[in-house]
Amino acid sequence: MKRPILAVLGLFLAFTSSLSAHLTFDDVNTKYAANLALWWGKGNPTLDKIDKAHALGFKAVEFWAYGKEDIDAIAAKTKKLGMKVVQFTAWGAPLGSGKNIDEFEAGIKEALGVAKKLGAKKMTVVGHRWVEGYTLEEQLANYTAAMKRVAPHCEKAGVMIIIEPFNPVDHGKNTLNGSQAAVKICREVDSPMIKINWDFYHMQLTEGALIHYLREGFDQVGYLQLADTPGRHQPGTGELNYVNILKAAHELGYRGYVGVECRPQGTEAEALQQLLENSY
Repeated sequence: MKRPILAVLGLFLAFTSSLSAHLTFDDVNTKYAANLALWWGKGNPTLDKIDKAHALGFKAVEFWAYGKEDIDAIAAKTKKLGMKVVQFTAWGAPLGSGKNIDEFEAGIKEALGVAKKLGAKKMTVVGHRWVEGYTLEEQLANYTAAMKRVAPHCEKAGVMIIIEPFNPVDHGKNTLNGSQAAVKICREVDSPMIKINWDFYHMQLTEGALIHYLREGFDQVGYLQLADTPGRHQPGTGELNYVNILKAAHELGYRGYVGVECRPQGTEAEALQQLLENSY
């Protein structure tokens, strides 16, 4: 009779162990915002994605180009669910020629109104796609001038522009890859409202040494995003040790949200568990 009893006991212990291994957002130090574009793909309506994020336990979301979204509906939905919109993409057109700075200024003023509706305190600006006919130095100077132009508007509104560098591996030709040029721009602009959307995925594919460069440029970090490499899936699927990376960010003093800008590998629930298991 001992063997059946032991077998049942073994199953019970395995079951309770699996329960105890189920992590929630309360079990980690890092606060996460679900990226609606990548986590649920292009096929689902945005409001449905917000419902799905809430069902998984996310307390915050981020999304891409606001011009394609029903901002009033997003604001109402997140308010109803008690969720935050931590950031969205406010601008993407190239700024390297310097010819559209007036248009950029007008676009940022409009985006600041969107941020107010959403209660968002940060918004991503890209705008560093390579412009033919201009040198790298000219394009970086024009980009810097554009940020200087809009900094006073952002300071008045209390909304931060976070410029997001890309990488040269899978994001085409850009003037901002990795952290170093972006850090230089932000230090020259010298505004508390012009900082960096520090995406570890892009940083890894550009320069590596993630903790080293994070420490070097931490004074200009406005926001963090993550995905593992290769594949741009959740932490734990690739080469990056996000426990150590996020611990370093925490020790440096980062207490903001981290954008989960990755494609789930496996089911969404499985991907969330793997994210939490590889968190600090």
